[in-house]
Amino acid sequence: MRLRKVKNAEEILLNSPYFIENPQELKGHWQEILKDEKEIHLEIGCGKGQFLIEMAKTHPDIFFIGMEYQKSVLVRAIHKANLEDLPNLKFICFNAESVDSLFSKEIDVLYLNFSDPWPKRRHAKRRLTDSHFLEIYDSIFKKKQEIIQKTDNPILFESSLENLSKHGFTLEKISFDLENTDIPNIKTEYEEKFINLGYSIYYVKAIKK
Repeated sequence: MRLRKVKNAEEILLNSPYFIENPQELKGHWQEILKDEKEIHLEIGCGKGQFLIEMAKTHPDIFFIGMEYQKSVLVRAIHKANLEDLPNLKFICFNAESVDSLFSKEIDVLYLNFSDPWPKRRHAKRRLTDSHFLEIYDSIFKKKQEIIQKTDNPILFESSLENLSKHGFTLEKISFDLENTDIPNIKTEYEEKFINLGYSIYYVKAIKK
């Protein structure tokens, strides 16, 4: 189902204190917009923002950035954020392929929640855990790299585990049924929907030092 366009989406984004219009201008200088030294966590494909808003509420000592390519989706996240007072949260509209034009050794943790699985083999290079993307991420992380992924798609999950391992990551935590573990978890909108439909949620926390 195609997402309906939101009228005045660009105007809504530009009028929100949570939106950064030209994030590429901050490359190498993200720490300067923070009031103090904080970890910076990035979610690529933040969707309607439920996960990141709740994370920002729960962890005020961490600075969160939500990245979403579709303005009509990001507007929904902005609407939610505008109801909150969260100085540790910002959103940007950008393509994951160019994330290395936004950050230089500045990210502590990367979240990949329910990314497009691209299940067909011929589309595998479009998956956000393909080796091509992992090489891009190398330049945005600080010395230690941490990727946390959640998905309902076993094909994507299997390929992610393989690619992360080949790229030098240690698979620190793995779950094939996240809902029935004691791993702390803030749910996304998609996650709640999938759980209600009886789907298993796959989870991996991968570390590279």
